[in-house]
Parts: sequence; structure tokens; C-alpha cells
Amino acid sequence: MNYRPRIADKLLENKLKGMGAVLVEGAKWCGKTTTGEQHAASMLYMDNPKDRTSNIQMVKINPDFLLNGATPRLIDEWQIAPELWDAVRFAVDHRDEDGQFILTGSVTPLSDEDDEKIHHSGVGRIARLRMRPMTLWESGDSTGEISLGVLFQGAEDVFGSCDKELYDIAWLMCRGGWPRAVNQSKDIALGRAFDYYDTVVNVDVKEPDKVERNPERVKLLMRSYARNQGAQVSLGAICADMRANDSDTLDDRTVYSYLRALRGIFVIEDTKAWNPNLRSKSAIRTSDTRYFTDPSIAVAALGIGPDDLMNDLNTMGLFFETMCMRDLRVYAQALDGDVYHYRDGDGLECDAVVHLRNGSYGLVEIKLGGDSLIEEGVKSLKRLGKKIDTTRMKSPSFMMVLTAVGKYAYRRNDGVWLVPIGCLKD
Repeated sequence: MNYRPRIADKLLENKLKGMGAVLVEGAKWCGKTTTGEQHAASMLYMDNPKDRTSNIQMVKINPDFLLNGATPRLIDEWQIAPELWDAVRFAVDHRDEDGQFILTGSVTPLSDEDDEKIHHSGVGRIARLRMRPMTLWESGDSTGEISLGVLFQGAEDVFGSCDKELYDIAWLMCRGGWPRAVNQSKDIALGRAFDYYDTVVNVDVKEPDKVERNPERVKLLMRSYARNQGAQVSLGAICADMRANDSDTLDDRTVYSYLRALRGIFVIEDTKAWNPNLRSKSAIRTSDTRYFTDPSIAVAALGIGPDDLMNDLNTMGLFFETMCMRDLRVYAQALDGDVYHYRDGDGLECDAVVHLRNGSYGLVEIKLGGDSLIEEGVKSLKRLGKKIDTTRMKSPSFMMVLTAVGKYAYRRNDGVWLVPIGCLKD
């Protein structure tokens, strides 16, 4: 299978130039190992069934032996033997050379036992790189004519065109950004997300802290999360939603442990609130917005497909927001930034705020399309723009309505960008 270049390639390459080791972490099947292999000179696959037991034993006896090899040396699924973390950190210190190791992992160790095996944070020795499922640009489903980076530079005369229909977008949400699915036939590709979901429910959810969990409760939790995509719903409300379909013995502490485990395997990725300087005294709501790391996970949790989404545009709008957040996070990461949401006590919202480390930011409203929804988004963007105190922070670099469908991408006369998701890249 031909390798599709990832945005993470350049990020990994740059981090290897300035740090002794790089940890590439993210959801299973998102492409971490394959990307790591493109940059590695030698490989150690800790989870290889043929060598797994002996690898773990060797870590306890002589970890340095496993670290020997041409550099950068890829150590895949390092968390199987958490002691490797300190061994890598020690080797980096004593070799005193950058670009020695690439660690990949689909699980964040959370157990007390694992904590006892890791004695150093790795700060200054091991850089972290979060990898996510493929964006539409990476999977070849976006023309890439509109660059987020170019918008931050103040471009005004960039244009794009998009031939995606609404059903195309529905199908892409259901397929998800799983690299193997991109190259498969449509019927096979749609099953990839369901396979992932089943693995999470029955196997992976116990991996972070080695705690057995009830698969039916995992399903309830993921369904509740799916129904609350793009909302600032409290964890208490999610607990209550689960109890409606479970017994009263399901307590908040149990639900929180399940959520912690899903975060530990990178299944869910909530969005933090953005706190700008405002002209008014509006109270900014700081609740997280709930998202899966890929829209296809929500689709699988509810057991639906493209036709179901087309028959329920409200649900489709929520899942489309999840897709946009996935792509925006990756594009922002390439620009040394992150993505937040905004909501205040006056009811004003902004779906996504792309904020760079240098203080530049862009405001994004996410809409399926249609004149009325687009104008609603434009109105919200302008209201927020007027609220921001530009004497204390920068003006927004751009305002954008990001849509599912639309023939063209362009800057309107009022300065607001109208961009179909099928035109966007980093």
C-alpha cells in the first residue's frame, strides 16, 4: 500500500532535529506506526506476538540492548513495557544527540503500577506529537486551495472550488479518517469505524489502567457522547443520560473512570473554552465542548450510516462539526496552534477559535450550508468581533464560515470567508 504523506511528517521531522526522542501518540489505527516508519532507520515492535514476551523480559534485564540500532530507532507501542520510558530518557541524556528515538503509543498508561515504573517526565528529552485520524486534505478529499496558514497571513484574493455534495460529506463522516479505510472500497471502508468501535468497547477501554469494564456501559457512555457532540453538556448530565438506560447503581465515580479510560486511548477529545479580552463584562462559560476524535466513532456508537444522516440533518450538523474540529486541530497543529470554542452568558457562541502561539487567531463558524445558516454564522462572527477588546489583544486574522457544501471558496465583501471543508488545508 502506498504511503499517503501526513501533516505529522513535517512536525515529526522538525521535532527530531531538536530533541533526543519524540513520542507520537494518538488513537489506534490513525497511522502512527506507519508514519514513524517513514522516518526511522531501525524498528522495534514491542507488540509483535512472536517477540512480545521476550521483549518485555529484556526490558527488565537489559533495556539498553533493545535500544541499540540505527537512529532514529522506532519503538512501537512502548507502553507495553513502561520501564522503557526511563531507559530512553537515560539513553538520550548520555548520547547527547538529537533524533535518537521515535516512540509510538495508542495508550496513555494510567495505572498506579505503571506510574511506579516511570520516574521521570521526560521534559527536555522527549517531545510529544499528537497524531489524529486523517484530515480531508490528507485523504485526498479536499482540493487544498484554501490554506489556513495563508489566511493567517492576511490573504484576500484566494479562491477555491468544491464539487462535494451533501451525501459525499455524509459518507466521509461515516468512513472517518482511518488510513486503511481511505484505500478500500466503499462498503468495506464503512465497516472500519464499526470494527474500531467494537475493539474499543470490548478490549481497548481496559488498557490504560488494566481495569475490566462492562462493555454495555461503555456502549451507553459512547452513545451519550455521540448524542452530545458539539455541546457543553456537563459530565453529570452524561451520567444521568446513562442511568436512564442502566441501574441506579451506576455512580458518577464509575462513569468518570470510564471517561478517563476513553481519553487514555484517545477516543474522545474535548475542546477547551477560549477566554479573550472583551469590551463588555459578559461572563465567559468555561465548560468543555464534547467531541470524539473522529466523527465515524459517533456514527458507529449510534449504529447509523450516510442515509440516516441525510434523513436527520440536525444530527448530521453535529457530526459535521466533529469532522471540522478534527481537521482544524490538525491544521492548527501544523501552524503551532490549537483550537478552542467560545460561549458567553449572553448566548453568543463561536464553534471554533484557531489560536496560534504568537497570539494570532481566527474565528470559525461551522454550518452545513444554505443561505440562512451561513448568514446566521456571519452574524455571530461579527457580533463576537465587536465584543473583543482590540486595544488589549490582536484583531482576528480572519473570520470564516466553514461549510459542508458550496461551489466556491472566497472572501465576501464584508470580509468574512466562506469556505467548503473540501477546499481547506493547513
